[in-house]
Amino acid sequence: MRGLPRRLTRAEARSVRAASGFLLPFLALFLLCFIAPIGYALYESLLKVERTGPLGLGGETKQVWAGLSNYVHALEDDRFTAGFGRVLLFGAVQIPVMIALATGLALLLDAASARWVGFFRTAFFLPYGVPGVIASILWGFLYVPGISPLVEMAHSAGWDVDFLGRGAVLWSIANIVTWQFTGYNMLVLIAQLKAVPGELYEAARIDGASAWQVARHIKLPLIRPALVLTTVFSLIGTLQLFAEPKVLKPLSNSIDSGYTPNLAAYNEAFTSNNQHIAAAEAVLLALVACVLSFGFLRLVGQRGKDGESG
Repeated sequence: MRGLPRRLTRAEARSVRAASGFLLPFLALFLLCFIAPIGYALYESLLKVERTGPLGLGGETKQVWAGLSNYVHALEDDRFTAGFGRVLLFGAVQIPVMIALATGLALLLDAASARWVGFFRTAFFLPYGVPGVIASILWGFLYVPGISPLVEMAHSAGWDVDFLGRGAVLWSIANIVTWQFTGYNMLVLIAQLKAVPGELYEAARIDGASAWQVARHIKLPLIRPALVLTTVFSLIGTLQLFAEPKVLKPLSNSIDSGYTPNLAAYNEAFTSNNQHIAAAEAVLLALVACVLSFGFLRLVGQRGKDGESG
């Protein structure tokens, strides 16, 4: 009869049960480790602590509904909003530089036929294996006057440099991030390059294309998805900037407790004991990351459609 669902055969039922068996552990971990923390942070951001007694200094404390007041407080905090502007400036400069370096290294190593390609690929990737805290400590020694050979060499050449000064510390952090993640992005791009059929390169060489023309007209267009992926990951990582300013903070008077949004939320939660405001700041940070990431993907997708139609 029409309209009635077809009953599954035994083989189809076994396939459905097998697929469910593989999917359920992932769904459980996804809900536990991703959805639940986001939901709890959102819930905490809508509460506040109310203290009873004279001037709110005594008696009991309880959590009451706060509505959007925590979000208003976060957006009125000049340090928190200044941190957003700082990381956006950081990303506008650092991300293009890092992606350009990673792309250049990937193209060079893909075109090279020397025996040491594997060694250089590992050497470029190796900084990614260094935790961000350790990398910041290592570079901190190279930034502090009196113990830094870089500062001593600059002074010997007549240059007065202060890597941890107000005008330079943001770019000192950018240098650490670029050093650490360029190799990782390079490997992602190389993996995409290796998936390009060799027949395309051979046909281009037969037609007389130079190495630069092959890179520009074949390799770069074909690794566009990997470039978009690495850019999105870098954008999200920029908004999550935390370890580097946190480690360098004792070395520089230019880094305050709200230098980045993540650092501001951390200090609200664990220094000022305002976990509800910290939750609101975390939710705002997540919203900005989503808007920028999906906005970038939409912009790139629209440009791709315009290019195909043109």
